[in-house]
Amino acid sequence: MSDAARTNVNVGHLALWVLQVLLAAYFVYSGVSLLGDDFVGKFDRIGSGQWLRYVTGVLELAGALGLLVPRLCGLAALGLVGVMAGAVVTELFVLGDTEGAVLPALLLVLAAAVALGRRDTVRAVLQSFGK
Repeated sequence: MSDAARTNVNVGHLALWVLQVLLAAYFVYSGVSLLGDDFVGKFDRIGSGQWLRYVTGVLELAGALGLLVPRLCGLAALGLVGVMAGAVVTELFVLGDTEGAVLPALLLVLAAAVALGRRDTVRAVLQSFGK
């Protein structure tokens, strides 16, 4: 591998870690907010009960932690893609709030970028289950 190619790989690796840390920080904030009383009214409007707020908060916190673990970061990002896909669908079709769907859609795209960039870790974890 040439020096330029090695530099590109290192810059890409560093950029993914910066993105993972930023996403983890946001999802810790969001998960803690969900477990508090900040979103009680919103989940009342959703109509599924407060259990969904707790599950979502725990999933966001778990995803945030997973983003910081090298072996789990790809799977954590995939899990957060799923959580954010649910948030986008809920905002658009349950609450009818197109503006409210923007942030979860952005977070979905960023988590998908991490999952794609860390696909080797996803592959390694999935292969370890096959042994």
